[in-house]
Amino acid sequence: MNKTNTHASGLDGLAILLMSVLCLVWGGQQVLIKVTTEFVSPLLQAGIRSAGATLLVAGWMQWRRVPLFNRDGSLVPGILAGLLFGAEFALIFIGLTMTSASRVVILLYTAPFWVALGSHLFIPGERIRPLQLSGLLLAFLGVVLTFIDRLQAPQREEMIGDAMILGASILWAATTVLIKATRLREASPYKTLLYQLAVSGVGLLAGAALVGEDFTISMTPFVLGSLGVQIVIVAGISYVVWFWLITQYPVSRLSAFSFLTPIFGVLAGSALLNEPLSPWLLGALTLVAGGIYLVNAPQKAGGAATAAAASASDSSD
Repeated sequence: MNKTNTHASGLDGLAILLMSVLCLVWGGQQVLIKVTTEFVSPLLQAGIRSAGATLLVAGWMQWRRVPLFNRDGSLVPGILAGLLFGAEFALIFIGLTMTSASRVVILLYTAPFWVALGSHLFIPGERIRPLQLSGLLLAFLGVVLTFIDRLQAPQREEMIGDAMILGASILWAATTVLIKATRLREASPYKTLLYQLAVSGVGLLAGAALVGEDFTISMTPFVLGSLGVQIVIVAGISYVVWFWLITQYPVSRLSAFSFLTPIFGVLAGSALLNEPLSPWLLGALTLVAGGIYLVNAPQKAGGAATAAAASASDSSD
């Protein structure tokens, strides 16, 4: 979708503050989800989150008069994006019951590298630059270190959980590439978000019923507060703020902040869940965060037009 950034030259204080808060929210959400799975089964929790956020985002779009039902050719890819989104969060919520939140956030945030690889393979004109390739290699080494850390004390369930989270990161990347390669690219980003929330909400709740999850929810203040935070702040407000930011500022500069998310996530897992920080895990975190930064680093010389085109291309993320 064509957008005009009103702060094309860089990020101001507001953008830096908002991106820092978003990374803190996104990095810490895994801890909240993991604790809440003790009271609400994983697929049910994920389904409630998506369904609640669907109502919130749809209401916001109506208030802002963003078209919901215009025929723009986005229905089929939108449904597919929703299915991928739902499968991604099914893996995340189930995987969190098997592995640590710190490991989840590191493995999950390898997604930018799968996006770069998928764009290189499936989207004409989006080739991996040498600097991005360096980032991909750092990220790969980070994933290897994460699994080496697990191999020192191998437990089958934890390895399965790690593999599920890595699969979720690939599904996240597949959703992004699908959006960039189809008519969803030209649709409102809020409509694209609504497709993902609505389809995943139905699919996750249906999946919870099919696998026989317990639909009994203990209506304690913590559970209600956790679901409220996930629906309103994480899946609702934070995504809307993100889409507002990408209409106002260069996406390549905003995306560079994503390296903060796994850092915040690992720190939250250590502080709130007393999860151990082994040297291997800290090394993996450093490599993944550095790789994210390199993948999102703007071109510094030559081809200003190419850089501008790349920034416009990333606006659908």
